[in-house]
Amino acid sequence: MQPRAGPEAAIACSSCPALLLLWLPALGCSLSSAASPTPSLVPRVRTSYSLERTMLGLDKCNACIGTSICKKFFKEEISFDNLLASRLGLPPDFLPSYPANYSDDSKTWRPVEIFRLVGKHQNEVSDKRICASASALKTCSIEHVLRKTARFRQWLQAKRLTPDLVQGLPSPLLRCPSQRLLDRVIRRYAEVADAGSIFMDHFTDRDKLRLLYTLAVNTHPIILQIFPGAEGWPLPKYLGSCGRYFISTSTRPLQEFYSAPPDQAADIAYQLLGVLESLRSNDLNYFFYFTHVDASMFGIFNNGHLFIRDASALGVIDKQEGVSAATRMGENHDIFSCLVSGCQAQLPSCNTIPEKQSLVLVCRQLLPRLLQGKFPSAVQEEIDSTVAQCGESTRPDPEVLRAASLLKDILRPLRTCDPRFAYRYPDCKYNDRF
Repeated sequence: MQPRAGPEAAIACSSCPALLLLWLPALGCSLSSAASPTPSLVPRVRTSYSLERTMLGLDKCNACIGTSICKKFFKEEISFDNLLASRLGLPPDFLPSYPANYSDDSKTWRPVEIFRLVGKHQNEVSDKRICASASALKTCSIEHVLRKTARFRQWLQAKRLTPDLVQGLPSPLLRCPSQRLLDRVIRRYAEVADAGSIFMDHFTDRDKLRLLYTLAVNTHPIILQIFPGAEGWPLPKYLGSCGRYFISTSTRPLQEFYSAPPDQAADIAYQLLGVLESLRSNDLNYFFYFTHVDASMFGIFNNGHLFIRDASALGVIDKQEGVSAATRMGENHDIFSCLVSGCQAQLPSCNTIPEKQSLVLVCRQLLPRLLQGKFPSAVQEEIDSTVAQCGESTRPDPEVLRAASLLKDILRPLRTCDPRFAYRYPDCKYNDRF
């Protein structure tokens, strides 16, 4: 399930708004063009610009994700796509992500996305909460305040990440953590060198604070690292971080396909149901569930393959180890519990998440808009009826699962086999499984 980059590339422009170039360091003034035949043939104009540390959040490190990809900004190997630039020259602050182009050699380019860990306003709110917790409302060192907390002192003494160290953090990923899951976090954490051990002996104090801060604010980049697409998980590739931004491979959000032709809509819906099935039942015996969904959480690569674009609302229950004793003991609220949620997050008990949860959310909120009014009347009626059954939260789990399985059976023959679906073409010409 490894993503394959398509033929998109960057076309250099002769001039770019000056204010845009203050937003990120050394970001070229490129325009994305799907019509470019080969990335290797694309010329590039390179110009040096000063680093805007505040915009990246580097001035707040180590209350940040990390710095693993900052060097690429300095080397001008990440190029912001200025199609998003406003007339004033800056990208909108409210957007959670921005399209960009990425290179390993400054010659060949591929599309990526630059994600904020959280929105600009939420960053400001959480920083103020940190200072307020230390009674320093006007000015304070965010890192200094976080380092003095009881939780971080526990982290400094810990050799292994255990459930009690993440107790009370608001992320669904950490609502029901098993030791096996937390060991996977440490073993796969890409922001430190020499990853691979379940112990934190190779973590510096700085590494521990960055990991704790990321887990407390948004676990999306962590999920990309511990369940990589290269191993078959339906997630984009994590490329690294700089300050409070991280970069992953690029997808187009699901809402852009609401007007897709019938065969493409059927293919996307079929894949979406398949992704939910793999999250519910997989070889590692983890049960993944969404706490909520919207169309921006799913995306499609340019080869037609559907992936989870935003995993921040994804919870994980370990069916092999079950719920840890620390989780059952209750909550442990502190400033790390309140950075995003304002201490208001009310997550359900680990034992009350039904198997049908993600299916009900998707069938109720996404599939109707994707599939409505696109097929012959008899087929459309059957699809609408089955989607409605799948989206009924009052139905028992087995009935919802059967409705989802029936919907897949209806959609399968509505998919076509042609180069638009490169992720399964030409295999689909020779094997009905594709």
